[in-house]
Amino acid sequence: MSREKEAELKAKEEKLNRKIKKTVWNAINEFDMIKDGDRLMVCLSGGKDSYTMLDILMQIQKASVFNFEIIAVNLDQKQPGFPEEVLPNYLTEVGANFEIVERDTYSIVKEKVPEGKTTCSLCSRLRRGTLYEAAERLGCNKICLGHHRDDILETFMLNLFFAGKIETMPAKYITNDERFVVLRPLAFVKEEQIIEYAGYRNYPIIPCNLCGAQENLQRQVVKKMLATWDEKYKNRSEIMFTALSNITPSHMFDDGLYDFKNLQSKILGEIKAGAEYEMP
Repeated sequence: MSREKEAELKAKEEKLNRKIKKTVWNAINEFDMIKDGDRLMVCLSGGKDSYTMLDILMQIQKASVFNFEIIAVNLDQKQPGFPEEVLPNYLTEVGANFEIVERDTYSIVKEKVPEGKTTCSLCSRLRRGTLYEAAERLGCNKICLGHHRDDILETFMLNLFFAGKIETMPAKYITNDERFVVLRPLAFVKEEQIIEYAGYRNYPIIPCNLCGAQENLQRQVVKKMLATWDEKYKNRSEIMFTALSNITPSHMFDDGLYDFKNLQSKILGEIKAGAEYEMP
């Protein structure tokens, strides 16, 4: 590769890095994600999303006015052929504080889920419980997950189409037992940006071999549908994502969010008070 081409690629990488970092910083500020003294457990799966999350958070940590700690944690689920040396080597190379948690959730999933059925739900629940245990042991008060903007929009569509509810992955929430705050620092970052950035950074990607490709998952169907819409209607996904933070409860149907039952017109109140009105 010529020096000119190399310099051009480096400039593109730096430009994309600044863009992603700014987007993550915007999410941190908007949702007040990080404070002085926080101890963040950054969940690292070995995929492009979690590598990017750790990379950007470590950059922000070095330049930030906040004084916070990062502990990268990977759950080794004992999948056959899992390359155990990849993540420790990478994390040591980049100077990250890390821990590898070993738990054989693979065998449990294979035992409990019939052949051909979706494994993601059970696998996710087992991972979550194990990671919460690790966060408590490591003294982490916040847990960072690598879900990006596309994941959040796809989840919204899945709940709308298949669960009959308006719900998605929040950028920040507290666990039911109120022990941990869970963060999604990549909430505003597009997947296409992460794919491009991961290519520049040459992360040692580890694929998930537990479930295989599972191309017929409902999430894959929704992903393809959104991609088709974006091809036909420019910025369709961008507009839909904006709608997630532009909600008017009084124009929906959830009486838990808006008190429809006690609505009363001003005119009725005035009539009861004795005001007189002429019929048109």
